[in-house]
Amino acid sequence: MFGHSKSAVVTDGIKLVLFDMDNVLCDYDRAKRVACLAELAGTTSEFIHEAIWDSGFEALGDSGALDAADYLRGFGERMRYPLSLDEWVQARRRSMQANAEMLEIVRCLRKTVDVAVLTNNTTLVADHIDALLPDLRPLFGSRIYASARFKTAKPDPRCYRRCLSELNLMPQTVLFVDDLMANVTGAREAGLLAHHHTSVEVFRQALSDYGLLHG
Repeated sequence: MFGHSKSAVVTDGIKLVLFDMDNVLCDYDRAKRVACLAELAGTTSEFIHEAIWDSGFEALGDSGALDAADYLRGFGERMRYPLSLDEWVQARRRSMQANAEMLEIVRCLRKTVDVAVLTNNTTLVADHIDALLPDLRPLFGSRIYASARFKTAKPDPRCYRRCLSELNLMPQTVLFVDDLMANVTGAREAGLLAHHHTSVEVFRQALSDYGLLHG
């Protein structure tokens, strides 16, 4: 991909690798989450998916149009069940499985660059990440950001820029990783380097080409 000299130049410039969460750092199975919610509400998965995802409600949470309290209340109202925070967390947790290979790559990267997470989600995800995906905190510390915090969501370039403002970094010093091409495109529009995540093997090779991973 890059020759040796260009790789060396890029390596000197990258200060942080910014990761998406779902289907990058963990495998996310929305169907499991929907089934759990349907069981709680005594209804069908089709009804839950329509009420929350097909309706655009979840996008309101991702973009911060609803604060955490209004999001949780509205979530329950739409599924016609008085959903508690613990139940919301439990359903989300059941749908997530840490990707051990990706997390090992993060451990290696931390030896030479900083790392952070930017996920399209309500702030509830970041606030309860220790219950949802406890593997992340030891690697990312406090640098786990939900898009709702920035009052917008990927692929809006403002989402990335506001996150980098929080991190006090210039876009050209950050490599962003996401499984959705639209989000990769948005990151590039915001001035970041970006990688479309399709597999661990391809990602490892890309990092090697950037000079960020050896061996």
